[in-house]
Amino acid sequence: MSSAGKRRGSWVALILAGAMAVVCGHTTFGAERRQPNVILILIDDMGWRDVGFMGNSFVETPALDALARGGLVFTQAYASAPNCAPTRACLMSGQVTPRHGVYTVVDPRQPPGSPWHKLLAAESNSDLATEVVTIPEALGGAGYATAFFGMWNLGRGRRGPTTPGGQGFETVVFPENLGFAKDAYHDNAGNYLSDRLTDELLAFVEKERDRPFFAYYADHAVHAPYDPPADLVGKYERKGERDRRDHAAYAATIEGVDRNVARIVATLDRLALREETIVVFTSDNGGTPQFTPPLRGSKGQLYEGGIRVPMVVSWPGRVKPGSTDLPVATIDLYPTLLDLGRAAAPPAQPLDGTSLAGFLSGKEAPERERLFWHFPCYVGKATPSSAVREGDWKLVEFFEDGGHVELFNLRDDPHEQNDLAAAEPKRADTLTKTLRAWQEATGAAIPKAVNPAYDPAAVRPRGGPGAGGGGGGPQGAYRGKREASGTGKAGG
Repeated sequence: MSSAGKRRGSWVALILAGAMAVVCGHTTFGAERRQPNVILILIDDMGWRDVGFMGNSFVETPALDALARGGLVFTQAYASAPNCAPTRACLMSGQVTPRHGVYTVVDPRQPPGSPWHKLLAAESNSDLATEVVTIPEALGGAGYATAFFGMWNLGRGRRGPTTPGGQGFETVVFPENLGFAKDAYHDNAGNYLSDRLTDELLAFVEKERDRPFFAYYADHAVHAPYDPPADLVGKYERKGERDRRDHAAYAATIEGVDRNVARIVATLDRLALREETIVVFTSDNGGTPQFTPPLRGSKGQLYEGGIRVPMVVSWPGRVKPGSTDLPVATIDLYPTLLDLGRAAAPPAQPLDGTSLAGFLSGKEAPERERLFWHFPCYVGKATPSSAVREGDWKLVEFFEDGGHVELFNLRDDPHEQNDLAAAEPKRADTLTKTLRAWQEATGAAIPKAVNPAYDPAAVRPRGGPGAGGGGGGPQGAYRGKREASGTGKAGG
């Protein structure tokens, strides 16, 4: 099914109504010459404290820190899933994982029924269904030029209905289009992938400067093993490491991202587009175990370390600079960007996110009782689980061994060290019932069957996408540019 084939019936009428609103220039932010541009930057595996504006004093991120000073920082931002593909599906659809069924990165080396799995994990879709109306389809219907740069992970191949070009992006740039081998951070000429993807993004901005545009920049950085520019590695090696979180190659990879954020902002300034452009910066999941402390857990897990991410929204003159502890999630970006872009939401597609458009303009925080997560799979050291946050309280349900829950008060215990399920049985029971009612309402796949092939002596594979979901850690996961060219693993 083509992208155009998905937009029909009443949704077409809503798009026409949205177009009329554009002509009238009415928006939450007042009269507009045109809809705002949007540059959405999604980094791979960047944890909650991996940038300066979130408190990291080892890594130098001057461009991101400046973006944060001029924008709104969400100090309690969450990825809507604990690893790559499902968060990207949540972003593109505005839906929680049970609705689109992309629960994890599908890895043929670690399928459901693997001998190190106690339960038969839920099957996950590898592609985002073509019936889903994506952000670029909705914004494209409202007159936006749309472009994708980087890692998709929601449909294989370069062309076809589930690739970016089939899901609403008019311009599509994969690393392979730029001469990079699969998962490589450097090409044979020594060019760095983040730099080259940014080159293409900036060319798109130049080309589409006279119309509203939506650019989705999904960098491979900062996924291990690291292969950053050599000059940056040397800089951090000379700084010295104070503790295990101060990792020279990782810091250099982060600064490589920051350098390109600086280029993006400088280009917007040069083209006099900065005040007409919303820049969103966030990550697809929590960090790897070495970097998430003092938060508990890491990528692949529903503890805070696995789902808390940095997030800043910048729109000079429109979004008041500051910070907020309002809990938000990836799913919120879909309705927010549609509202800001004056695009019609698809009426037949349930949206689980909450629009932040009014809040960004200075209005009261939107009302939302709860955030939910569902990850019925195994990845790395993580086991199937589900979670709900209601106010300061968070409950995590684990499905193995007959199931159990853990309860935390995030205000008093942000590092989730004190399980209060036994001390607060009524609250734990109420939140458990709330979580299970949500699971039933969304059709969440619940792993219950014991895996007949389970072998307690079996060892899960390490390295590659199978281990990329929360185990291992990056110590030693660095290859110099000459060694790693063409081989540095970036996906997952």
